[in-house]
Amino acid sequence: MFSRISTATFYAFSAFAILAAATPGGQPTTTTPPTTTTVTVTAPATTTTETAGQCTTGELQCCSSTETAGSDTGVDLLGLLGIVVEDVDVLLGITCSPITVIGIGSSGCAANAVCCEDNAWGGLISIGCVPVSL
Repeated sequence: MFSRISTATFYAFSAFAILAAATPGGQPTTTTPPTTTTVTVTAPATTTTETAGQCTTGELQCCSSTETAGSDTGVDLLGLLGIVVEDVDVLLGITCSPITVIGIGSSGCAANAVCCEDNAWGGLISIGCVPVSL
């Protein structure tokens, strides 16, 4: 009788040992926190419009739309890209492509022509824009 109890106990402890070995444990896997980029751009004192020849803030761009950094769309896009803009009044160009000086007279820009300080976001977003009249 004791041999049956000891055999049952042996199998029970063996099962617990196998379960303990198969159960994941140890240190949890860590993930790298998202990288946040802070961009410092000063908004113009007033909303001014420059001419294409006087584009002093940066490269001439044709953007499908423009938003302020504090708008819902601006906040969402900047948040997704991990960009922190210190001034919520900064104008953002959305989905932009460069306009060459040669292209001003012929093709122009059917959407929003702007000059932007920071165009380093692959055309998805340009930061620190000023409207331009072509």
